Amino acid sequence: MEIAVSWWFTLVLGVLPLMMWLLWSWNELRFLAPLKARSSATKLPPGHMGLPYFGEMLTFLWYFKILRRPDDFIKFKQDRYGDGVGMYRTYLFGSPAIITCSPSITKFVLQSADLFRTSPSIELVGPNCLVAVHGKPHTRLRSYVSNAINRPEALKRIALHVQPRIVSSLQSWAEKGTVRAFDEVRKVTFENIGKLFVSFEPGPILDTLDQCFAGLLSGMRAQRLNFPGTAYHHALQCRKKLIAIFRTELEKKKKNGNGSETTNDLMDGLMHIRDEEGKKLSDDEVLDNIAGFVVAGYETSSLVSMWALYYLAKFPNVLRRLREENMAISKNKKGDFIYHEDISQMKYTNKEPAKPGTYNVFGGGPRICPGNMLARMQLAIFLHYLAIGYKWELINPDAKITYLSHPKPEDGVEIAFSKI
Repeated sequence: MEIAVSWWFTLVLGVLPLMMWLLWSWNELRFLAPLKARSSATKLPPGHMGLPYFGEMLTFLWYFKILRRPDDFIKFKQDRYGDGVGMYRTYLFGSPAIITCSPSITKFVLQSADLFRTSPSIELVGPNCLVAVHGKPHTRLRSYVSNAINRPEALKRIALHVQPRIVSSLQSWAEKGTVRAFDEVRKVTFENIGKLFVSFEPGPILDTLDQCFAGLLSGMRAQRLNFPGTAYHHALQCRKKLIAIFRTELEKKKKNGNGSETTNDLMDGLMHIRDEEGKKLSDDEVLDNIAGFVVAGYETSSLVSMWALYYLAKFPNVLRRLREENMAISKNKKGDFIYHEDISQMKYTNKEPAKPGTYNVFGGGPRICPGNMLARMQLAIFLHYLAIGYKWELINPDAKITYLSHPKPEDGVEIAFSKI
């Protein structure tokens, strides 16, 4: 009996540490060993890939969601592995990853698109989306999108198109008196995108799309657990609904002769572009890219407008200078809409950081955001009408910040809003 107990005790003491080591090292063995086997000279950034499947998600959530100190997640790695390298290996959101935390290394990654081809959210954005394709398909799509929304002629047309909705939205905010800025800027941004991309007017279809895109975006910052009740599963279901709605619109356009005479939106353009051999995009390619472009322009534009309202309320001296510049431009317009040429004269509004390239807000290299000029212009228009006609105060100036899925104050920037 004593021998049996002793044997089991010895077995547990021997096996348990081995099991713990395997558990802790599983991702390292699974992903790093093949690289080392191919070339013993392979050098990888310092770090650790965490537990099987979950990787470092628990640590990530601890800093981002519980402590609400996201910078400490990086500081933890710098303290543990040193900060001289500026990059660390990890495993997050179901995928191996490299974190870069210096402008020079980030620039290298962005300029080396051929070395970094994996898109962890491929199931959500679609395999034919601009961010997921490479080579000639990427060049063809990117060229069309850049011409459609970034060229001066296109920007002039879009500038006139988006202003009525921005002006009417700000007027409605003033009538309400108190608004939740994030919800309101999301609404006006999505209405403009819906019109520009698919010619959708405000109504039930656009409301359904809004809900589906919100679910899709939440899944992009979630662990890839695909079963009912998880954010990722919900995001996949939302994508199916989105594609179904866009497919119905696509079929309608095809039935009406592609709609080129009546709408001239981004979906129409994607239906018409051809490659060197004269081939058009397939239906799936058109649908994946429409969904992908909305994802790219929707949440980001909404967030930057929200933060503009937040920080301008916090720094009235900046708002004062912004107002002076835009008032001068407004006097010459005599109530007319502003044009792309007017926006280019806004030196303070368009002020660059002291060292260009420090903030890669639009990415960089061959995959820099193809709609970056459109995004800049829409924000400038929004700031113009805010500055010349309205004043606002934060209801909760000390509101805590949440960092997932994107950073924003807990109250969504609730403001008291009125005309000057």
